[in-house]
Amino acid sequence: MKLQTIQKQNVVAAVYEQMIDKIIDGTWAVGTKLPSEKKLTESFNVSRVSVRSAIQKLRDLGVVTTSQGRGTFITQKLSKEQLNNPTTTPIMNLSKDEFQDMQVFREVVDFKCIELAATYATDDDIKELEDALNNMFLHKNDYKKYTEADFSFHLAIAKASKNKVFYHIVYSIRDTYKYYLEELNRVLGITLESIDAHIKIFMSIKNHDVQAAISSLDRAMKNNSLAIDKLRQQGN
Repeated sequence: MKLQTIQKQNVVAAVYEQMIDKIIDGTWAVGTKLPSEKKLTESFNVSRVSVRSAIQKLRDLGVVTTSQGRGTFITQKLSKEQLNNPTTTPIMNLSKDEFQDMQVFREVVDFKCIELAATYATDDDIKELEDALNNMFLHKNDYKKYTEADFSFHLAIAKASKNKVFYHIVYSIRDTYKYYLEELNRVLGITLESIDAHIKIFMSIKNHDVQAAISSLDRAMKNNSLAIDKLRQQGN
């Protein structure tokens, strides 16, 4: 694979343009796997951060999709005009099955953790939840940093449940959980409704109101599912 070495200020944009060219001319065909980040970094003579940022731009367009443990694959071939002028409808990189699996997991684990947290949360637990919530507010304009705080919020709930098994389960799948949350936050956006839902969950746990905590999570998850289904229908 012959790629042009890049040595200019706007590195991410230059990498992105060259990757687009490879997709358009068929060098990287639909269904094929992109070279590893290490190989791309060496070929372009840029940092791995620049390569990741360029891939993220393609991922946001739905041109590539990343499967954890397998790599990044070309999902569709578009013209340069389409790539430079994408539709306003965001594309979910999680498959329908992946999204559904995570929803079911949350229905089993998250709901029980919230029930237990609303029962057993201590002042220290409430402080940890509040810190995560404040970080979400602080980074509401950056979905990646917001996602980190979002996951910290849910992990703090698992910790507040006082069930070590639940806590270790949530922590052990942190990469999968964060990827799920990141896709939700990227595609649906960080809305006032989302922030309000987290506030309601926090206040319910703080007030030890089990039913209100469960109801708040239930509404938030149902709203997410409806929004994702609507986006999928628009993309068909």
